[in-house]
Amino acid sequence: MEPLRRSVPLGWSYEHDMELGRFLYDHSERKLQHRDCTKEHLSSIEVSSQAEDCNVAHLTDNQPYTVWESNGPPGQHWVRLNMKKGTIVKKLWLMLDGQATSYIPRRVAVYGGAPNRLQHLRTVLINENSFQDVCILRDMKTHLPVLEIRILECRDQGYNVRLRGIKIRSFWEWDLILNADMFQPARLVRYPLLEGVDADVLYRRAVLIQRFVQLLDSVLHYLIPLPEDSIGTFNALRSMRPFLLLSKQSTALITHCLQSSESNAPQTPPKLYINRHLAREHRTNPALDPSCRNAVFTQLYESLRSSKSNQPLDYRWPLSYSQWWECDFITEGIIDNGGGFRDSLSDVSEELCPSSGDVPVPLPFFVRTSNQGNSSSDTRDMYVPNPSCKDFPKYEWIGQLMGAALRSKEFLILSLPALVWKQLAGEEVSWRKDFAAVDSELVKLLEVLEGVDGEAFEFMFGRELTYTTMLSDQRVVELIPNGSSTVVRYEDRKEFIRLVQEARMEESKEQIAAMRAGLLRVVPQPVLDLLTWQQLEKKVCGDPEVTVAELQRFITFEDFSSNDSRIQIFLEALNNFTSEDLSRFLKFVTGRSRLPVQITVYPERAKAKACEELLRYAVYNCVSIDTDKDPWDE
Repeated sequence: MEPLRRSVPLGWSYEHDMELGRFLYDHSERKLQHRDCTKEHLSSIEVSSQAEDCNVAHLTDNQPYTVWESNGPPGQHWVRLNMKKGTIVKKLWLMLDGQATSYIPRRVAVYGGAPNRLQHLRTVLINENSFQDVCILRDMKTHLPVLEIRILECRDQGYNVRLRGIKIRSFWEWDLILNADMFQPARLVRYPLLEGVDADVLYRRAVLIQRFVQLLDSVLHYLIPLPEDSIGTFNALRSMRPFLLLSKQSTALITHCLQSSESNAPQTPPKLYINRHLAREHRTNPALDPSCRNAVFTQLYESLRSSKSNQPLDYRWPLSYSQWWECDFITEGIIDNGGGFRDSLSDVSEELCPSSGDVPVPLPFFVRTSNQGNSSSDTRDMYVPNPSCKDFPKYEWIGQLMGAALRSKEFLILSLPALVWKQLAGEEVSWRKDFAAVDSELVKLLEVLEGVDGEAFEFMFGRELTYTTMLSDQRVVELIPNGSSTVVRYEDRKEFIRLVQEARMEESKEQIAAMRAGLLRVVPQPVLDLLTWQQLEKKVCGDPEVTVAELQRFITFEDFSSNDSRIQIFLEALNNFTSEDLSRFLKFVTGRSRLPVQITVYPERAKAKACEELLRYAVYNCVSIDTDKDPWDE
């Protein structure tokens, strides 16, 4: 079934619907109310006065050591926030500076409305014991162009006021009621398929999607029977799956299903003795011990198997159960109150999928994708299950750990491509959309091979192309009996392409099946039916936040002094990026989605805003392959 096919605009595709659905999800109140929206929704700030070196810019620089300080008579200090058109404030905080008590506001009033018609909204008496963030306004229902914070009184009869900053959580007016104004070009940069489409067309399509999701919500509990031993009908409706991002019912159904399938948590977690010194030695040179017995992963696995605990771990514990096992790190003298357990999970993640591309992989379960050696690819940090590894019980345990992470607040960070996550979630995979993240050069080569003429085919391949292909584990396999001795003829090239695609798409089929089996031992099938692959990945691995402060540690400015104006312009542009923008920037310039990385910068532009806009456009639109790929696969 393919929903939303009626009244489709000319040139519109299912991928456009997916992109539009993602746009609606990203701009929903549910999403925005959980993060700081100051940079996105605040147009400008005015202040009554400012002291030298303590100016208005410090209110939004997110630095704990800078402040805005007024400079005038008491009772005359104010901060005026000019909000972008269409914003509705959910919460507004003052970030206090506790260094000098007399500079801390004691009583503030908030006014809002049109610039020449401000109305009193609220007066707040700040608790004498408060030295941190104070919420002074909440739950506005309409857009207010101006919010004015008037400091009526400071503590200890102080004259001037100091603030470390302000923080806003807000959403767009059109998140409550759709209208064409929400589809402004500046907001479509992150959604390349929607750029250039008439705003009215996007609005009408968005209304249709919204109505469809409302209908889906009304029948969702019928489509996905919650008893985990039942077989739901939702598997036949896979094309609806991405719209679950907009569903108000899916989250409640997932929660209900997880809670109803919980087991009793062990009264005391099993105590495991782990030698991380031996594990570090193994990571330095894994070739010395192919059995990997000293890896943290193996020590945990074997210790849990031989544990004398009366209750074997089933990983279906309540969300409140925060420690799956207790670690006694030999010779380290660490008492595990939860931190040691989390350290062991981090060690396992790093052993399975090392974050650095310059170290050996200490375990045999995953191998680096071909793209890790491909400088032109934008997905250079990915791993796939090792086609040569047949240790399926351990793959199943990896799946169980993934399920345990999904049920808990812990994360198992595995850098796997959409090709793997989709199969774990039970979604269909395709060569062109999904395999490019594994081996982009092969995808491009086969595209060339399919479209080449006979003369060019002979020139490029001659009699060197045989019915073989190299898998991700570097093994060369035959595609047909005696394939290494059979030359591919021009007229048979499409069959050769089909065989290569089949072999590569299924190279890790058994390993992924084992991981999924382990996952399903912990997470009921209906939960996977209700999750898109992107949601599954985030629930298992978390949604890593990238901050400018962290990123700066890994940036080198070549041949420029530290106070060069071009460097300041570049950093100012990055400071205006959201976390998602920064993550995209990281992936764009390095091919890796997580720190640490090494970036060398050659700043050239003279205007910070131009730099910011060009960088953001590049990270969302300039991909090296498959420029019309499904953006939901990012």
